[in-house]
Amino acid sequence: MSNPVIPPSPSREDYDAQLVRNADDSIFDGGDPYAVFANWLAEAGQSEPNDPNAMTLATVDADGMPDARIVLLKDLDRRGFTFYSNLESAKGRELSARPQAALVFHWKSLRRQVRVRGHVEPVTAEEADSYFASRARESRIGAWASAQSRLLASRDELEARVAEETARFEGQDVSRPPHWSGWRLVPVAIEFWRDRKFRLHDRIRFVKRDGNWVIERLYP
Repeated sequence: MSNPVIPPSPSREDYDAQLVRNADDSIFDGGDPYAVFANWLAEAGQSEPNDPNAMTLATVDADGMPDARIVLLKDLDRRGFTFYSNLESAKGRELSARPQAALVFHWKSLRRQVRVRGHVEPVTAEEADSYFASRARESRIGAWASAQSRLLASRDELEARVAEETARFEGQDVSRPPHWSGWRLVPVAIEFWRDRKFRLHDRIRFVKRDGNWVIERLYP
């Protein structure tokens, strides 16, 4: 018996009506996954209604249980994918204990997905300071007020802490808290997924071997 809340699998007619926009393989010819990703991210920025830089970050906790949440990509270069948060949050503690992680980007408007796996390293204090200074003042105050991932008795308690920190920084710049910084995921594999009709999707994986990127095609 089907669940009325869950959409049914597409019919033949649905697939026949589907616009195929992902058939060109030439984008992978340069052998540079960062260039491909930057191209896809730029396209997503033109079509996604919210946060094209949103990504799922997957980690593992002290009991070996997987954990995942949505965070925002804040920098990309040939060193890797950079994001920021509270070092004492669940993600911060998990990354400190096990500095490996996975990322997933999903752009529904483009019918594309990117999966990234790799090792995680902390950003420099200078990088963290620079990004923190670019945030809205209220967001910087929030970084001081929030004991991220800890139990919170009520919304009133959080708002009281925000008011306290707002008063503390009255008339002065809001510096970066010592418990707030960022990480860079240095990839060992980047997989590009493109939707195709009848679930016969394209999967192109770049794997780092001996310092070079090797391209593989996977069954869907």
